[in-house]
Amino acid sequence: MRLEVQNLETGYGKAQVLFGLDLVVGEGELVALLGANGAGKTTLLRTISGLIPPWRGKVLWDGEDLRRFSPARRARLGLGHVPEGRQLFPLMTVEENLRLGAAFLAPEREREGFERVFALFPRLYERKRQLAGTLSGGEQQMLAIARALMGFPKILLVDEPSLGLAPRLAEEVLLSLKRVVEEGVGVLLVEQNVALSLEVAARAYVVEHGRIVLQGLAHAVLEDPRVREAYLSL
Repeated sequence: MRLEVQNLETGYGKAQVLFGLDLVVGEGELVALLGANGAGKTTLLRTISGLIPPWRGKVLWDGEDLRRFSPARRARLGLGHVPEGRQLFPLMTVEENLRLGAAFLAPEREREGFERVFALFPRLYERKRQLAGTLSGGEQQMLAIARALMGFPKILLVDEPSLGLAPRLAEEVLLSLKRVVEEGVGVLLVEQNVALSLEVAARAYVVEHGRIVLQGLAHAVLEDPRVREAYLSL
């Protein structure tokens, strides 16, 4: 499976946010999308998911143009999205939140999904009857990722998973995404923790003002003087 963005442009009202973006994510690889606040990273994920219509360009799913598909249809095809801020249902239990991620699956596939996410996140199994709003920040982020995984995505979009987390918890969450990739899922990771995301990613793109300004293997991007000066204060 291959997700490809070609010459993508979009925005809000008359304000253009993305300018001719090109990007590729394949199954079984973790790709980091880096940039400052307001660079257009979240807008890109929302456009890929179908929540924002593109003005120009294409979003391709194994060569098929997704523009005619609704967000729900894209989810059924295997495109998962973990939004910024988690967007859990705090007055529902862990188990109920997870079940929402499998709403379009057959019962036996749902059971398989529960087995999968509880193996990845044993802490969620221990808290499956607990209200989502009473979990710690790290546990809530794990739940948001697990909910998206319940739909058995082939490509997973993950927006700022370490936001608001202590460094140890941020590392734990990003390492959990690495385990997801080892299962064959492709991950496009939007993350402001540049050093940590480049440690777990295979490739990376850097976006500034809605344009890709740098791309390459993660270790090469990490060593790029522009990245070290702008994002790592080195």
